[in-house]
Amino acid sequence: MWPRRRQPASDEALVRSLYEEHGRALLAYATRLTGDRAAAEDVVQETLIRAWKNAGALSRAEGSVRGWLFTVTRNLVTDRYRAKAARPTEVAESPASVPVERDHSQRVVDSMVALEALGTLSDEHRSVLVELYFQGRTVTETAEVLGIPSGTVKSRSHYALRTLRDWLDTSPVALKGAGG
Repeated sequence: MWPRRRQPASDEALVRSLYEEHGRALLAYATRLTGDRAAAEDVVQETLIRAWKNAGALSRAEGSVRGWLFTVTRNLVTDRYRAKAARPTEVAESPASVPVERDHSQRVVDSMVALEALGTLSDEHRSVLVELYFQGRTVTETAEVLGIPSGTVKSRSHYALRTLRDWLDTSPVALKGAGG
């Protein structure tokens, strides 16, 4: 069909003649398989590149060149489909679609600052805050757990929070953790 030793002019002539003879049919076939004309054009282009690279095999091929071209086209579409199915769908980030995993570094820093701040409190004040805020207990439940009156729980939590607020306002560690 074509000479075994290819030269640039004969390569161009090969691709041109294949496209002129089979291009429309290949494009229609690829469009039907992909459902997308742009993708089909890419597939036809890749088919012709493979025909150009395998010109020697085409000249010695059993059967028709058209059958070979259609088989290559079908295989390329199948490969594209499999490659697309193997990858998760890409979704652009937008305000409506937040990232899967948010950056948690600020929470870690905040926790470290809070632990250091709690360490500055007396045991009595710290135990009241731990029961109220970390254990989620009410004033009455905290009073029962700690064995102290409810008024004492309220008083200790008030003074403990005031102490923490003062510490957070003046501590260099707290200022660095807060982005200051």
